Amino acid sequence: MFWDKISPLYDIFENIYNGKVYIGTGKKVAELIDSSDEVLECACGTGAISIYIAQKCKKLIATDFATGMLRRAAKKCRNYPNAVFKKADITNIKCKDARFDKVVAGNVIHLLPDPEKALHELERVVKPGGEIIIPTYINMSKGTGTAAVKFITLLGADFKRQFDLDSYKAFFEDKGYTGVEYHVVDGRMPCAIAVITKA
Repeated sequence: MFWDKISPLYDIFENIYNGKVYIGTGKKVAELIDSSDEVLECACGTGAISIYIAQKCKKLIATDFATGMLRRAAKKCRNYPNAVFKKADITNIKCKDARFDKVVAGNVIHLLPDPEKALHELERVVKPGGEIIIPTYINMSKGTGTAAVKFITLLGADFKRQFDLDSYKAFFEDKGYTGVEYHVVDGRMPCAIAVITKA
């Protein structure tokens, strides 16, 4: 599996190529987390966002489909006993409805063949009034981002879609989401954080 294979190098690549955004995204997401929150993070990767959430929340369950990524994330967050790491599929989350105060899914929507299924699951497991937080690279915003995607694709990543800020907003509008908040972390490959409040 591609993401397992690159897990030892992922942080190195991100920090060298896009470190400001890589770190800034985690910090920005953590600003949206309260100390009383129980949080589910899907597609946690190597824990770049998890490490910041764990410092803020009551409990974090961080999941990923790639075992190699999960191992790295768990190691990164080993000093936070409130963080638990599990293998899971974002399109089939094994937990009851309305379980979490916040749900985070970072840099995964553009990789999924059926993002609607994932969005439905994220919405299902968050409490009414809770937030679904979806950071995604808007790599079409700058030429440097496009070059990085080409490189990662050559290594074996499979991007189903790519965004700039306008097309990212349109993506959620097309899925029927209204009143979505957006925060942009700017840098070589910017990241847009969509925040959806469940009615």
